[in-house]
This record gives sequence, C-alpha cells and structure tokens, in this order.
Amino acid sequence: MTRDMALAHIAEIVAASDLPVNADFESGFAHDPKLLAANVRLCVETGVAGLSIEDATGDRIKPLYDIDLAVERIALARQAIDATGAGVLLTARAECFLVKHPDALSESVRRLTAYASAGADVLYAPGPTTRSQIQTIVDAVAPKPVNVLMHANIGLNVADLAAMGVRRISVGSSLARSAWTGFINAAKLIADNGSFAGFESNVSFADLNGFFHNDLVERKKS
Repeated sequence: MTRDMALAHIAEIVAASDLPVNADFESGFAHDPKLLAANVRLCVETGVAGLSIEDATGDRIKPLYDIDLAVERIALARQAIDATGAGVLLTARAECFLVKHPDALSESVRRLTAYASAGADVLYAPGPTTRSQIQTIVDAVAPKPVNVLMHANIGLNVADLAAMGVRRISVGSSLARSAWTGFINAAKLIADNGSFAGFESNVSFADLNGFFHNDLVERKKS
C-alpha cells in the first residue's frame, strides 16, 4: 500500500466515524526522518486523533532501524505534530517481538524508554504473551501509557490488564480472524462432510440489524 492510498483510506474512516480514529501509519512511508515528518503532517491533516510510527524497516536482513535513527524519527514526528497544533496522540512502536529479535523484551524496553524521552505519548510493543513481559514494559516507561496487543487468549482479561497499569488495548486482526475462522470451519464441514452444522451458532439477520441499529441509537445519544 502506498502512502497516498493509506492517507485516502484513513481519511475515509475519519469521515465515516464520529469516534476518535487512531491511524496505524506503519513506518511513516519514508526512511528519511524529514520525509517521515512531512508524511506525518499529511496524516494529521486527515483529522485523526492519533497515529503510530513503528521502527521496522521492511528489510529482512536488517528489520529494525538503528536505535539512534529510530529515536530521531520519533522526535521529528513529535515536532511535526506539535507544529500543527492539532493535539494528535503519537504512539511509538517497537517491533522487536514481531521481527523475532533474539532478546525481544530487553530491546523493546530499551527502545520504548528512548521513544518516551523523544516525545511519544503512548508506547507499544506488539507481541508479548505473558503477564511478566507486559508488566516489565509497563513499569519501564511509567508514567507514560502503554498499549498492549491482545491477538490471542493468553489468560488475561481487560480487568487484569487494567490492574497491571495497561492504558490501551488493541486486538489487531483478531476479530476479523475470528470471523474467518468461523467461515473456514463451516465451509470445511460442507465440503468434507456435507454438513451444515457450522451454521448452528449463527445470528439471524434480524439480530444483526438490531445490533447495528441499537449501536447507532446509543452513539447518537452520547
């Protein structure tokens, strides 16, 4: 996806929702920090309430930016946002777990603390799967807030994460994958067994319409 495609998609979501929108702005669609800053300004102009910048390069040989460059990128993103006066929230992401860094937790902490000092509002290291890993990250950057990705059932619920000091929770593609899991399982039952048992827990169209109607009514009230 190109920068302009991403910006158009973000703007469309912002226009369609009366809720604050946070943009996953990937690596800012630029390696050079100054170009990154220019792209961040364009993202702010879409009307987002927040955006995230990650430190992944997209290069399998060298998957993470050197920390000094990564910090500079966050610092210039911060300056670009502040120059607009828009108050957009900046989330800095350390991709160590996702790129399979050999010491992902320690490197995530090293990078996130540096990004916090560079001006990030929220810190985010997608990938930790244990209570101790998450707690280590929360404690390392406190009092700045931490976002946690819940991409699987790891035995923690919302209340558990809140008690640990987590301030934001993302689910990434998990809800979409849940829907596709149901589709695949039901389709396989038909293909393999001629069975429609995969439809047993389906909600009706009336229930779906009611769900979306009630959600719209509640949002208009608020």
